[in-house]
Amino acid sequence: MRRPPGAWRLAAAAVPVTVAAGCSLPGFGAPEPKSEQGETIFDLWRGFFVAAIVVGLIVYGLLIFVLLRYRRGRRGDEIPDQTAYHVPLEIIYTAIPILIVIVLFAVSWAAEDKVTAVAADPVAKVEVIGFRWSWQFHYPDEDVTITGEPGRGPEMVVPVGRPVQLRLISNDVNHSFWVPDFLSKRDLIPGVRNVIDITPTETGEYVGRCAEFCGLDHWRMNFSVRVVDQDEYEAWLDDHRGESG
Repeated sequence: MRRPPGAWRLAAAAVPVTVAAGCSLPGFGAPEPKSEQGETIFDLWRGFFVAAIVVGLIVYGLLIFVLLRYRRGRRGDEIPDQTAYHVPLEIIYTAIPILIVIVLFAVSWAAEDKVTAVAADPVAKVEVIGFRWSWQFHYPDEDVTITGEPGRGPEMVVPVGRPVQLRLISNDVNHSFWVPDFLSKRDLIPGVRNVIDITPTETGEYVGRCAEFCGLDHWRMNFSVRVVDQDEYEAWLDDHRGESG
């Protein structure tokens, strides 16, 4: 009967498999974020991913070293030296994970503060109202209101490179404002004041979805965001000012 491959071969084979699998994850060939807030989240994710890869390679390296160094046949039946404890080593492998957690916590905190920061003078304010089963975008300072219907989502138009403040409102159930290209989402919760900024970095049209299951026709709650330059944005406001629909 053929003997199964040695443990060290399995461990060695796991390394390239793990790295290859990681290369298919976001951060390796994934779409670039289209907002400043998304860039912050993306940078944080890449930092976590790199940290995970480094830790994984160290663990695999130590595992392979032990399997090769003390494999049967190299030392015969000799039992390696046994040590009850090794204080310096134990301090090191206790302190390093704690330091890693502290660093990751600190950078996560900094990223969260940056993403949730609200500009004092946004170029526009939009009330994002989610309802079963569509959306309404109300620009209170511009007297513009765009309302969608189930299955026919409305379009939000915002200028590029400037912070736009969104006030997220729901009067029925929880919804979630999600634009995949912005790499973030935020919930609309009845009775909760939720305000966020988005600062688009590239012009274009982006698909939006409700990312919180809110009932039977949740799948019909679509919308879009069109990012334009400032002149086109002003022209769009002039065309829709005073309208409600």
